[in-house]
Amino acid sequence: MQRIDHSLPWSTLGTERQLSVFRFGSGERKAYIQASLHADELPGMRTAWELKQALLALEAKGALKGVIELVPVANPLGLGQLLQGAHQGRFEFGSGKNFNRDFVELSAPVAQALAGQLGDDAHANIQLIRQAMRDTLAALPPAASQLQGMQRELLGHACDADVVLDLHCDADAALHMYALPQHWPQWRSLAAHLGMKVGLLAEDSGGSSFDEACSLPWLRLSRLFPEAQIPLACLATTLELGGQADTGKAQTEAHARGILAFLAEQGFIEGDWPAAVAEACEGMPFEGTELIFAPHAGVITFLRSPGDWVEVGDPLFEVIDPLADRVTTMCAGTAGVLFAIERLRYAQPGFWLAKVAGRQPLRRGRLLND
Repeated sequence: MQRIDHSLPWSTLGTERQLSVFRFGSGERKAYIQASLHADELPGMRTAWELKQALLALEAKGALKGVIELVPVANPLGLGQLLQGAHQGRFEFGSGKNFNRDFVELSAPVAQALAGQLGDDAHANIQLIRQAMRDTLAALPPAASQLQGMQRELLGHACDADVVLDLHCDADAALHMYALPQHWPQWRSLAAHLGMKVGLLAEDSGGSSFDEACSLPWLRLSRLFPEAQIPLACLATTLELGGQADTGKAQTEAHARGILAFLAEQGFIEGDWPAAVAEACEGMPFEGTELIFAPHAGVITFLRSPGDWVEVGDPLFEVIDPLADRVTTMCAGTAGVLFAIERLRYAQPGFWLAKVAGRQPLRRGRLLND
């Protein structure tokens, strides 16, 4: 194992933060895994530790057939953000920016750099594109903040990977994942290994989140250069490993086993690995996700659990105003999987309380709800 530490720029005087990457194995092919880019989403960090122990043992046995890079703590900035004992790891305090938005968009500068150089050799094109991605990031002006510097280091390690897994969680949720629709056939096995309840599929959900900053440039380049052989060479996904409280030993060990079994199928690990015991979940358009809000303030009582299938009109939660004795029952407006609910139990304006993934598109444009 090799440990690579990156010092982040613009530390407060007298302090320093660093981003640590653990590299296992060797070879041309590479898998990249990071955890807790939203720093208050800790199931991924706990799963990453399980992966780290397993990869150390696999490397010692000579069972790794490629490079696997692991970043167990992808956001040291957000880990330090506490407000009166409450962890605030989704948005940077200084700028208000979501830690998982606005990663560098690589397709435009890469297209400019490689115009006229891409041909009918897919492998050669992959190598040219990955080198151009690395060169693009290296040529950027110095980072203007710790957040920008951290994001560049993360993307720099992931942009030339064949497989990218970004480990997150939701508030209180069933396991689910986000990916390009073109990649869904390849992700079905991982979804089955992990017991995912739904895959949310979109070519561009808006916001340049980390997984799309890795995978979407390949789709864009293949369309910009239709005469060239450009595979969708970066298989990237966001894995939502349940809810924020789901850091149990049995849960995270199971997540790690599922990820390792998938990496073995992808040719990164030797040996016999168990087949998935579950069937792959359904992949649904991210445009079909309904976000349900409360119509007024009050205490919330949820009537259904994450992972339930709901039909149109099924009651999902009650909002109770104990001063006015007003009780409002909110129902599903689409049939699908209730995949996430808010963990807080007081309704506030502008905050979603339930998410239902349906088969029929409902929304357009930016799909992410920050």
